[in-house]
Amino acid sequence: MDLRIAGKRALVCGGSSGLGLAVATALVKEGVHVALLSRDAAKLQAAADELNAMGPGRAVIAPADLADHAALLAAVDVAEAALGGPIEILLNNTGGPPPSGVVGLGPELWRAQFEMMVLSVFRLTDRVLPAMRAAGWGRILNVASVSLIEPIGTLGVSNTLRASIAAWAKTLSNEVAADGITVNTLLPGRIDTPRIERLDKAAAERTGKTPEEARAASVTSIPVGRIGTTEEFGAVAAFLASPLAAYVTGSLVRLDGGSVRAI
Repeated sequence: MDLRIAGKRALVCGGSSGLGLAVATALVKEGVHVALLSRDAAKLQAAADELNAMGPGRAVIAPADLADHAALLAAVDVAEAALGGPIEILLNNTGGPPPSGVVGLGPELWRAQFEMMVLSVFRLTDRVLPAMRAAGWGRILNVASVSLIEPIGTLGVSNTLRASIAAWAKTLSNEVAADGITVNTLLPGRIDTPRIERLDKAAAERTGKTPEEARAASVTSIPVGRIGTTEEFGAVAAFLASPLAAYVTGSLVRLDGGSVRAI
């Protein structure tokens, strides 16, 4: 299927690996020109090289730390200069904090994680919105988690802060809908990424199991009987970034193999 986004310009946060790279890969296959953003310039360049060998879209890099807001905004300038115009598709993808509950966490931890996971998203989106509004077209995609619907006890900080992203995104979607801009939030369940590997390792340490046993135990709660692939995640994101999804906005889109039991 032709998603009709060839030639569009995208900025993908967390683009060097995991879900971010999966989305960048899907977009480049559709002919989108993508700027990859994360802290590690070497990893970004390696990812960009792979994408450029794939085509038909091309990839450039814009290194920045999401916690450094001045550097983050400067990276958008770099991305737009390299891509030859304003960002038309934005993937907000901040990664997740280490496992924890919520009791007894110091304000400095909350503040640091809010700066990185939430405020960076607000500022980055505000940076690209004026050009989208002027053009009458834009796509804002946010990566959150199914923990918005069923909080995960060992991911207390993530549960809390991703919920604020979802509320912001729903509010924003109503404010920019008449400008031809859609805003949607992706809720991945267990997708086969390095973060899932780290969480499996942490679960194994807590329970005395091997990481392989911890992963196998998690699969028992997924009705489709397996962990999702990054390719499946990227395909859904690419569709939502396309004109074909113009009537989908303000939505929470689950990619969880049916694991969330809530309606």
